[in-house]
Amino acid sequence: MSKKVLVLVGTTKGGFIFNSSPARKKWQSSGIQFKSWRVMNMNLDPRDRRLHAAVNHFVYGPTTHYSDDLGASWTQAGQVPVLTRPSKSGRPAGSPEEMDFDDAGKQKELNTPEKLLKVWNITPGRASEPGVLYAGAQPASLFVSHDRGETWTLNEPLYDHPQRGEWNPGAGGLCLHTIIPDPSDPQRMWVAVSAGGTYRTDDGGLTWAPYNKNVRADFSPEKFPEYGQCVHKIALHPDQPQVLYQQNHCGVYRSDNRGEDWIDIGDGKLPTRFGFTMVVHPHEPKTIYTVPEESDEYHLSVDGQFAVWRSRDAGESWEQLTTGLPSPAHLVVLRDAMAADTLDEAGLYAGTNTGQLFYSRDAGDSWEVLADYLPPILSVKTAVVD
Repeated sequence: MSKKVLVLVGTTKGGFIFNSSPARKKWQSSGIQFKSWRVMNMNLDPRDRRLHAAVNHFVYGPTTHYSDDLGASWTQAGQVPVLTRPSKSGRPAGSPEEMDFDDAGKQKELNTPEKLLKVWNITPGRASEPGVLYAGAQPASLFVSHDRGETWTLNEPLYDHPQRGEWNPGAGGLCLHTIIPDPSDPQRMWVAVSAGGTYRTDDGGLTWAPYNKNVRADFSPEKFPEYGQCVHKIALHPDQPQVLYQQNHCGVYRSDNRGEDWIDIGDGKLPTRFGFTMVVHPHEPKTIYTVPEESDEYHLSVDGQFAVWRSRDAGESWEQLTTGLPSPAHLVVLRDAMAADTLDEAGLYAGTNTGQLFYSRDAGDSWEVLADYLPPILSVKTAVVD
């Protein structure tokens, strides 16, 4: 039976599921999922084909949901992630919506529990840990589920990390947006915090340490701090789990030793240091993609040409991919809004903050419009199904 691709798109006004024909030449769209809700992430667990969604509503707050029929119906988790106490390391700095104030306008004492603002992503665990899922949230926190997303437990060692009180929010708030379980070591995991940096555990989440050596923080008095960098996205290929790639607020980096130190692979090779997304080709561990922007001040396409940049040699050299992409155009692809499928001829998908969803059936050589006039796109995930 021919395999088809599902493209799972989260937007500021709901979610969309695009179902491909076997050749990915025709697409059908579902009805809108979670109409008017902010869908931060939809992700299909390949181990049991359960679809998970992290959503947020301006009245009802953040919740997680799951579907066992590919989005035809949804069930809200019995117990969603929740913060019930303040961090023991002290309340981190935050934007006004992350702070609680009393009736006199003074910030409440540090023993006031933090409010969970968003669940940013739901990440399936390894094949060796059935039923386990991970969720990253705002303010920066990590949750784990052992029952396929029915209930969630806070990872307290990271929440109480002594450096947490010095993390600061990026433009999207103080968020833990990326979770990468090491496919070769069940005790190792990386998480990315904006703006706190990359952290790694080697003991199943009991302890965490920063892994940011040689990564810049140009907005900080110290340009190469131990922690506090604004990581935008990290990624790896399961065949080379020791190699990590990172798009940072201040550059593009590679680590060849599980994050022990990082090598700048963008300086002088890419048009700018700034961008949000990072994707690794599913079959070629040294092939990576990112979408540079003009600067952190001007979130615009470089020189008015919307472009994806590809490296086939782990960042030693880069090429600009523009065939089928618009110019003049000023588009932004957010950190979770680009993904690849796993078909033999890999497809790529990039969603913009102005509602265009572009896709490539030839690993980025050429691009087409899959959908237009969507709400601003927050996330793009893919799944290959029979």
